[in-house]
Amino acid sequence: MGVAFANSLLLRQALTHRSVLHDWLPLEGVLAILQSNERLEFLGDAILGAITAEYLYNRDGDADEGQLTRRRVAAVRAETLVRWSRELGVHECLYLGTGEHVSQGARDRMLAGAFEALVGAIHLDQGRDAADRFVLGFLERDLDEIFRQESVANPKGRLQEVVQEQDHIEPEYETIATEDPDHAREFTVVVKVRDALLGEGQGRSKRVAEQEAARAALAQLGVVDSP
Repeated sequence: MGVAFANSLLLRQALTHRSVLHDWLPLEGVLAILQSNERLEFLGDAILGAITAEYLYNRDGDADEGQLTRRRVAAVRAETLVRWSRELGVHECLYLGTGEHVSQGARDRMLAGAFEALVGAIHLDQGRDAADRFVLGFLERDLDEIFRQESVANPKGRLQEVVQEQDHIEPEYETIATEDPDHAREFTVVVKVRDALLGEGQGRSKRVAEQEAARAALAQLGVVDSP
């Protein structure tokens, strides 16, 4: 993890799911020492958001408020926090209640929460500078790849951000053809900026066709690799 805790109880608390408290409730004095990570998760969520916001503010000097907000949300979405938690080995040392059987989705939520709790614990144990170093180690390494994946998952949103940043207008989508071969309707959509064609896409719905057109436009602009 790269962090040596002065107060090891904070680390243990950050890794303790609330289900443990039900098992340990009868033990005298335990609740005064060992609490679940929910309060640390609350604190860490706020600190993680602040660190990410400040990093993006300094990194992306031309981005407006809306663009910065979308990038912050993309940067620290739950899937990313789960991956970082697994990289740290949190999945191997998370304290769960006896017999706690959880689905993969629930376990991922626990891991995302545990990462936020770790940020909160580091902040309390060693201060904001240490929390900054911990979080920025991940952000500086992974942010470009996170945004690349966001372009793949949400090409319309990413194209809008790119176009607004460069031209301060929104891309325009136009349906240029609708075919109905054997009742399997297919739409063809183009996306333009100031009447300049950026991309074309096809799909069984307008929404899918627009996403494909945006994906083609991002490839033409060099934001993502051509399919």
